[in-house]
Order: sequence, then structure tokens, then C-alpha cells
Amino acid sequence: MNSIALEAAQRSVEIEAAGVASLRAALDGELGAALEKAIATIRAARGRVIVSGMGKSGHIGRKVAATLASTGTPAFFLHPAEASHGDLGMVTQDDVVLAFSWSGETVELADLIEYAKRFAIPLIAAASRRDSALGRAADILLELPQVEEACPNGLAPTTSTTIQLVLGDALAVALIEDRGFSAQDFRQFHPGGKLGARLHKVDDLMHAGEDMPLLSESAAMSEVILTMTGKRFGCVGLVDDKGRLSGIITDGDLRRHWSDLLQDKTPREIMTRAPLTAPRGALASSALETMNRRKITVLFIVEDGKPAGILHIHDLLRAGVA
Repeated sequence: MNSIALEAAQRSVEIEAAGVASLRAALDGELGAALEKAIATIRAARGRVIVSGMGKSGHIGRKVAATLASTGTPAFFLHPAEASHGDLGMVTQDDVVLAFSWSGETVELADLIEYAKRFAIPLIAAASRRDSALGRAADILLELPQVEEACPNGLAPTTSTTIQLVLGDALAVALIEDRGFSAQDFRQFHPGGKLGARLHKVDDLMHAGEDMPLLSESAAMSEVILTMTGKRFGCVGLVDDKGRLSGIITDGDLRRHWSDLLQDKTPREIMTRAPLTAPRGALASSALETMNRRKITVLFIVEDGKPAGILHIHDLLRAGVA
């Protein structure tokens, strides 16, 4: 990239960053108060958030609707032109309309605005002009600050769409925290792909019951060798007389003690006491971090100190966690 083009790219980022800074400052004033009202209105609605917008604002609206829907706030995008040709039937009196328009004079939104007013459907508008048609009609106006477009001609929506997007994300994040939406809730909406894999819990992937390589601390070393060979995890967990996991013997431990009259030793003599474990309900990604940090390939999953399962790093690889 030549220097002139690079300078233009850098200037664009600086201008848009300044726009986001203006948005942040506006949240300390009337925009912040309006956003709180918008959050309360959406939370109180029995229906969905109907997001709309035309052109570049419409593209932003689609993304905002998708973010809301995936984070616990039922929402969908309604194209304003399609709304005028029958899709207004998708909007109910239990819903809330969220309309994006930088100028606030998008003519394609007129029918949706009129429909919302006729049926007393709350209308939240994100626009830069309070005196615009959309600004005047809105029940709640999220008035965006006037910003410089990064486009050198001041024509292509650049900074304006950036701050619309940031405002939409801010609304979604505020609703996430207000609803107490958790990582597990997030997983329900993202069962596939890398996000879904990262949100697996150890309970989903662990081997339990008879599959676990477990013995009593008082077992003979011959039993340890047979169990380790038969279960194929490369280790044996040892439990005390109360059923709590007290130690672990790995195939590495056996190799290190092989020349020390292994058959004459007891599991207590060579086991690693208080082995690393993960609790039931932990994220599989957290278990993977422990394995990588401590350079181990298996991890017992415990509940109240008792082994509930065992997790091998291969299980995490197969599930796409690693």
C-alpha cells in the first residue's frame, strides 16, 4: 500500500474513533437517559423487538437484530419496503419497534411509523436529528451526535454507521446484563460452530461410571496396572475410604518406579496426592486451559471431592474445543 493510501486509511480510523468518542460522551447526557428508557421499554414488552432501517442503516439494523436475538432478546429485522407490502402483519401490539435512520427522513419508514402510532406500539428511534419526521414521531429518541464522515467527500455513510452499530451493541450488552444472560444461555442459541464448542461443559464430554479408571488406595499394584491397561486413559485415580479422590497414578509414574521393585510397593507410595481436578459444570475450555498450562492430558471431574468423570484431551479435540 502506498503512503497516500495508508494515510487515508489511518485518517479514516481516527475520524471514526472520534465519532465513537462523541457517542460515549453523549451517553453521559440525554442519550444515556433515553437509552435507559429504551432498555426498560424492551424489557417490559411481551413481544419482540422489530428492527428496521433502509440502506446502510438497514444493514446495521440487521446486525443489531441478530445480536439481540442471539443474546436473549427476541428480535428480527423488518425491511421497511416489505413492511409496506404486507409484512406489517408480522408486527403485533406486544412488540417494540427500533428504527435506524441517520437523517430521520427515510421515506420508506413512513408506513411502519404510522402503523406503530396507530396501534400504540412503542417506537424507539436511533437518528441524528430530533426535528426529523422519525425524531418527532418516536416515543423514545436515541439522538446520535453529529459526527464527521470518514468519507473524504462526506457522502458515504462511514462514521455515522459505525456509531449506529456501536449504539446497537451497547443496547444489546446492556440488555444482556440487565437480564442476567449467562454463557450457558448463550450456548443454547449457538449450539454449532466454534462458539458452541467453546461453551461445552465438562459434563457434556467426560467419561463417567464404569468407564472411569478408579481403584481404592489399598488396591494391589497388579490391579493398578490391569486397570490402567484396560481403561486406556493412561492413568488410574485412587479414592479413600470415603470415596474421595485422593491421588492419581499415571503411566509415567509406573515407568519411573519400574526398577524399584514395583510389585512390592503400594499405590499410596507412588501416587501423586491431591491431583488437579475440575468441578462439574465447569466450561470445557477452562479444563483445556488447565491441561495446557500443566502439560497433562487427562483431568478428573469431581463433585464434593468425589470423582464424577474423567476427561481426556482427545475428547476436547473431537468436540472442537481445542
